[in-house]
This record gives sequence, structure tokens and C-alpha cells, in this order.
Amino acid sequence: MGRDSDSPTYTEAVTETPAIDPDHVRRAAQALVTPDIAGWAGRFELLSDPNRLRLLLCLHHAPDICVTDLAAALGMTGTAVSHALRLLRQQGWVAAERSGRTVRYRLVDDTVHELLHTIGATHFHEHDAS
Repeated sequence: MGRDSDSPTYTEAVTETPAIDPDHVRRAAQALVTPDIAGWAGRFELLSDPNRLRLLLCLHHAPDICVTDLAAALGMTGTAVSHALRLLRQQGWVAAERSGRTVRYRLVDDTVHELLHTIGATHFHEHDAS
């Protein structure tokens, strides 16, 4: 992932604002060279919507679920679920697979999967159903 084109370069950060400790400025500015800041901001924006986060948790716990079943689990309309799924698919977080007349969805982004575990998401196990 490359540098965010909107963030200042090392030289710009050092020369635009007076500093108390130029060494700290240099070290801090170097942290902005590698991460895809705009990409990560977009990820966090998608995660900031409670319904999308709830949907991701459902997909994580019950992969290969259809829109109707997701809507029932979430207490949302099928239209709202479809809209959220469209946004998540555009980002490559969710994949769809047609099975006859039904489209089933699953979480496919490893980073999002890890983030969900960080907030306490679990996988379904058959003994969970009892």
C-alpha cells in the first residue's frame, strides 16, 4: 500500500510548521510514508455504520447466507440488506455465489475477518445451536 497522496511528504511536513524537536518531526513524518491512509479511512467509514457492522458479524458467524435470512436475523428490510451488501461487495469484503435462484453471501476480506475477531466475533459451531 502506497503513501496517501493527500498527506504531506516528509519535506513538506518538516518545512511548513515550526517545530520544537525536529527529530520527533522527522520520525513522525516518516510514519506517513507507508500506510494507505485514505484506504484505511474508507475501511473505518464502512465499519462505522452499526447496521453494516451487524451484517458483517452475521456473515462471519453464518457464511453462505441469503439476503432474506440476513434480513430476518438483522430485523432489517431486504432492500436495506441488499444495499449494505452492495457497498461491502464493491470494497471486496463480501462475495456472492448463486445457488439456483438464491444468492448466498460470505465474508472474504481477511483483514475485516481479523478485525471482527478483535471485537469478539466468533465462528458458529454445531454445539452453539443447542
